[in-house]
Amino acid sequence: AAIAAGVPLSRIELMDDVMVGAMNSYSDLSLKEAPTLLVEFEGGPASVAEHVDRFEAIASGRGALGYEFAADPRRRDELWQARHDALPAAAALRPGSSTWSTDVCVPISRLADCIEETQADIAAEGVLAPIAGHVGDGNFHLAFVVDTEVTAEREAAQAVNERLVRRAVAMGGTCTGEHGIGTGKRAALRLEHGEGVRVMEAIKAALDPRQLLNPGKVL
Repeated sequence: AAIAAGVPLSRIELMDDVMVGAMNSYSDLSLKEAPTLLVEFEGGPASVAEHVDRFEAIASGRGALGYEFAADPRRRDELWQARHDALPAAAALRPGSSTWSTDVCVPISRLADCIEETQADIAAEGVLAPIAGHVGDGNFHLAFVVDTEVTAEREAAQAVNERLVRRAVAMGGTCTGEHGIGTGKRAALRLEHGEGVRVMEAIKAALDPRQLLNPGKVL
């Protein structure tokens, strides 16, 4: 709604309550452990104040619980550094475990639906997977924190990830926003693009019949 209203947002980041708790512990913060948006505006004092007022009015109409305005550069840097440290903060929730990051991207109009359904799935599987996202473009990440020696944990995380991908594609999104296909989402590429992958494979075969370029990958 803020984007549609023309509010100029430089950055808008989401952390769910689990991620906020991890950041509080790791970065020595005292943020309310609730789903949180970090929003940055650009401009002079007067224009920024206007943007903040417009954004707060929109957020209030959608149930926002409270606000903190960080005008002090040190405080701003502290908050953004905590956001940048989200992955090690998540890892610190279970010392000795491993982190596995995944992401999807959906139309912004479906973002809340996708996150809520994913949170329900995480809870049902009993896995630890704090969420953070660059929500201005509909992209969000799960930071799975798992003991890789425990087969059941690995399989539960993989199941959540597979359903996340299918959920995002069904909502008109993509199986990955930033992390790329790699080797782990090859099946998702076919799910998303269908026969288009065969066309890509035909082009690859024509240009590289001896399979010398990036062998063993998707194409």
